[in-house]
Amino acid sequence: MTVTGADFVELDRIAVQEAVRVVDLATPVDWARDTPCAGWDLRRLVAHMTAQHFGFAAAARGAGREPEYWREPEDMSDPARTHRSAAASVLSAFAEPGAPEREFVLPELGAGFPGGQAIGFHFVDHVVHAWDVAATLGVAVELPEHVLVAALAVARQVPDDPARRGPGFAFAPALEVPEGSGPLEEALRLLGRGPERWPARG
Repeated sequence: MTVTGADFVELDRIAVQEAVRVVDLATPVDWARDTPCAGWDLRRLVAHMTAQHFGFAAAARGAGREPEYWREPEDMSDPARTHRSAAASVLSAFAEPGAPEREFVLPELGAGFPGGQAIGFHFVDHVVHAWDVAATLGVAVELPEHVLVAALAVARQVPDDPARRGPGFAFAPALEVPEGSGPLEEALRLLGRGPERWPARG
């Protein structure tokens, strides 16, 4: 499927709003729970998501080279509120006229990227992280089929670089994809998630 930069702005909005929804479901006892991101509890995962929102918002506005925008917040005493504020910031930045046509500097990837492509990176990251949070809490992630199909298309293009996968990184090494997998399961497995290990609780 062909997805434009403007399409990614809308797809990303849907993914980020779903991530906000599931983060807001967490209770105080949930923040120390292990997550599908090896080595990260839920508080650390949400801190990472928050930093990515602020960093991408800065990149959309030409300040992606500034390292302070990419740091995880020191105060994560209210993770849901902090994450909600960061999500609003990135959605506002991506919605600015011309954002998909700008160059985004992404220090973690060591380069600048066309805005539409960079927003696509943020989009697939938060489809997966929305699932990570939902899986941690034992609930289902709720995303439309066209969003999942678009996320799979991006996930298929993510390099399986051993130097950037594993504990401490957002994605683990890719897993085998069983025949007949749906778009969400395939995307998750390509990005190192084993959905069968994290069933939703009824």
